[in-house]
Amino acid sequence: MRDLYQSYLYQPADRARRALVALMLGVVLVAGGVQTQQVHAQSVALPDFTTIVEKAEPAVVNIRTTAKISARAQAQGGQDPYEMFRHFFGPDFQPPGPGGKGAPQPGPRGKRAEPEERTVPRGVGSGFFISEDGYVLTNHHVVADATEIFLTLTDGREFKAKLIGSDERTDVALLKVDAKGMSILPIGDAKQLKKGQWVLAIGSPFGLDSTVTSGIVSALGRDTGDYLPFIQTDVAVNPGNSGGPLLNMKGEVVGINAQIVSRSGGSMGISLAIPINEAMSVVEQLRASGKVVRGRIGVQIGEVSKDVSQAIGLPKAEGALVSGVEQDAPADKAGILPGDVIISFNGKPINKFSDLPRLVGEVKPGTSAPIEVWRKGKPVKLKVTVGEMKVDAKVVAKAETAKPAEAATTVLGMGVVPVEAEVQTKLRIKGGVQVTSVEAPASSAGIAEGDIILTANDTDITGPEQFTKIVAGLDKTRPVGLMVRRGDQTQWVAVKPTK
Repeated sequence: MRDLYQSYLYQPADRARRALVALMLGVVLVAGGVQTQQVHAQSVALPDFTTIVEKAEPAVVNIRTTAKISARAQAQGGQDPYEMFRHFFGPDFQPPGPGGKGAPQPGPRGKRAEPEERTVPRGVGSGFFISEDGYVLTNHHVVADATEIFLTLTDGREFKAKLIGSDERTDVALLKVDAKGMSILPIGDAKQLKKGQWVLAIGSPFGLDSTVTSGIVSALGRDTGDYLPFIQTDVAVNPGNSGGPLLNMKGEVVGINAQIVSRSGGSMGISLAIPINEAMSVVEQLRASGKVVRGRIGVQIGEVSKDVSQAIGLPKAEGALVSGVEQDAPADKAGILPGDVIISFNGKPINKFSDLPRLVGEVKPGTSAPIEVWRKGKPVKLKVTVGEMKVDAKVVAKAETAKPAEAATTVLGMGVVPVEAEVQTKLRIKGGVQVTSVEAPASSAGIAEGDIILTANDTDITGPEQFTKIVAGLDKTRPVGLMVRRGDQTQWVAVKPTK
């Protein structure tokens, strides 16, 4: 019987059937394993923020401010939050609570006696504790022009805050409350961020305190023309989130939520945060003196275009093009000239022209710093003693243009005349030619009547005859770089000669 059973099991047809069953079972097991791995991978890719939020939430505060407005300003368009109640309950209605104390009182013949000033709600924002003894970090625009500042914690406690200092340029403000043992957020390093990393924000959008949103880092070093390069994220940030923390997956602050890019006023997936490294350097000065002192060298700068970099022999379209130098400013004393391209400052390269103000601003006034400029086809090393930034610093005053004399015409489509000696003295220049008429290709490049041409490529212009000769011998296959003075601004203009 046993032999018969074994014989049956090992019949060829039966063996084939069993092999097929085994193969199908193996496929199912493999597929199941792959599916299990995919589910496991998905569970790893989607983080759980609950632990981070539980630790961070007690350190985040809701900020509300009040401001005083005059009765006259209010009558001219200022909004009265209790106007609707007065419409229904009469002109002598007094708001409840502290607001009623200074409310208008009935005057003669039932008329209200308007107070000179009235305290009204101004706005809401967010902030977070950075020290156990009550220092709070937020945005400048959250507390600017506020009469009173109130902080509300997640446990319901409320404190009146004192403004220690505020810096409009970086949009950073430091507050202080009289308290001890406050929960704080650890400070991270924004320089370690990478595109695609998870981040989350905690704040009070539209006054809805302790709201958590998450997303990823969309871009780093986003230059919007402001003093700082921002962290761009797709975290849902709305009005009221300003001043709140941007946290990494370690629960560390890597930024301060400051701006949104929106057509509607609400979140559209583009939010900007101040890198915490930059903010903390400002905080140190605010905490020490209540203000921020920055360095300056007294130049006006612009972008270096690709055409200009090729025309002046600059290897890359990088650096800061000097368009103006303030008379007797540090840059002027250091020998920096209009038309120079600053390619490094204090040992750090200038990749974008907006890098220069940030680097100069970080240097303590009175410090001597190396600066390298690109001039006439080669780098020139100089030393500049950094000054202190002043309000409304101005460059040299605009001088009157010379009256046109007999013009010489060039192949670039310009008529030029000598620059009068009086104008050269006022503008602190030597030589050059002034444009009296212009047509293509010069007009297409932006050259206008009244402009003064100081340099062509690497050659200083001394007069119309020399300029005409230089232009006539140009290589017509590449643009010529002309250093142009217009009023108190100097810039490089690339003109492509007509073949």
